[in-house]
Amino acid sequence: MIDDKKILFSGMQATGNLTLGNYIGALKNWLTLQDEYETFYSVVDLHSITVRQDPAELRSRARKLLTLYIAAGLDPEKNCIYYQSHVSGHAELAWILNCFTYMGELQRMTQFKDKSAKHADNINAGLFTYPVLMAADILLYQTDVVPVGKDQLQHLEITRDIAQRFNSIYGDVFTIPEPYIGKTGAKIMSLQDPEKKMSKSDENPNASIYLMDDKDTIIRKFKRAVTDSEANIAYNDTQPGIHNLIDIYSACTGKTADEVVSEFAGRGYGEFKLAVGEAVADLLGPLQARFFDLEKDKAYIDGVIKNNAEKADYYAQKTLRKVKKKVGFPEKIR
Repeated sequence: MIDDKKILFSGMQATGNLTLGNYIGALKNWLTLQDEYETFYSVVDLHSITVRQDPAELRSRARKLLTLYIAAGLDPEKNCIYYQSHVSGHAELAWILNCFTYMGELQRMTQFKDKSAKHADNINAGLFTYPVLMAADILLYQTDVVPVGKDQLQHLEITRDIAQRFNSIYGDVFTIPEPYIGKTGAKIMSLQDPEKKMSKSDENPNASIYLMDDKDTIIRKFKRAVTDSEANIAYNDTQPGIHNLIDIYSACTGKTADEVVSEFAGRGYGEFKLAVGEAVADLLGPLQARFFDLEKDKAYIDGVIKNNAEKADYYAQKTLRKVKKKVGFPEKIR
């Protein structure tokens, strides 16, 4: 704990463009945590290179993502917002933890199977040991809680297993992290295939609303959103497209699903889609304006990057010194 606050860690990859799903499902919720927890929010660029990246594009996306964190309302004075690659402790601890992780554990990880299928020409060792780096991300800051969705629970479970294994050999070195169970945002689904999650890696650009989409683009995408032929605005699982649009409208306006259904009773899908598009554009407008202002202030963003990297490194080194001593590495002479 830092100043009697529990420590919370999370992060997003510096690949693709953040979607409305990322904002409602994660980023928007992070804002509610910055007073309650000591938070570390990373731009996880080390993870990004398990898939080949264009170097200039990766650097650009990483900076944009960090700027978006702040534009969304995360205060860099309260939250440690930093690049994962600027804190060497992530990679150092990952190597040590690799030596306490079993091949069988990694072979069971569903993400390795999924990514291997998608990138059959580049099944690299980093892809295989990805969960160990994720464990290092979390354990490096003595993290108490990690916000996770169902698809990430397996990563937290292996993190806990690795930490407990290390602790059983060397004593109380790592805090055993717990999943953060709080108010979760609605699960936002694809506009073109409402049976699957909205994703920044979706090949169909009409399937996702990106945080930096302008109003005309947002409206156009919602007009093309897949619905059904029932012509009835109801909140049920037999109408996944309408269910998704209600979730989105509800998240943007604060209205309950029942209130949304009542508001649009007897009105057509076209009118409803337009209203959802307008609500999303209204939600994202202030964030976009703040982003463009921050992007122009290079000195401010550079200062955040420098100061937060130093803060993250300070806490990372505290853990690393303890770990290195436990495993028997000679102490560095200063």
